[in-house]
Amino acid sequence: MANVSHPRGDITSHPDVSEMRARYDRMVGGRDVALVDGPVFLLGLYCAVSPWILHYATSQPALLTHNLVIGIAIAVLALGFTVTPERMYGLSWAICAIGTWMIISPWIVGTSPDTGVVLNSIIIGALAVVLGAMCAVTATKSTPRA
Repeated sequence: MANVSHPRGDITSHPDVSEMRARYDRMVGGRDVALVDGPVFLLGLYCAVSPWILHYATSQPALLTHNLVIGIAIAVLALGFTVTPERMYGLSWAICAIGTWMIISPWIVGTSPDTGVVLNSIIIGALAVVLGAMCAVTATKSTPRA
């Protein structure tokens, strides 16, 4: 019977070691933004359900639909960042734009919103701008240059 045990931890003698290292670098190199993906996804989910959490679903039906659509869009972007980061991080600035829109949307979409609705939208918008900027800046730092 052949001895197939190899010393663990030493792959320097493996014939594909350089290719394996290059692949590992490609897979891990651009994932500095992975810590932002989760919070962006959770922010999108919160934005989508916030009209029901803060009980303004009946008093602001336009903002209900608006927050649902915007929240789903943020969550889909976060999922895209997680699944195909090398293709999606160019859209990181879109989250900043969505956040800016969320800050001004209560006065444009809503009808005389109260303080709770306005504060909710401002907080969601500010978090989206900050997380989107963090994602975009980190992605530009980790993108390999030719």
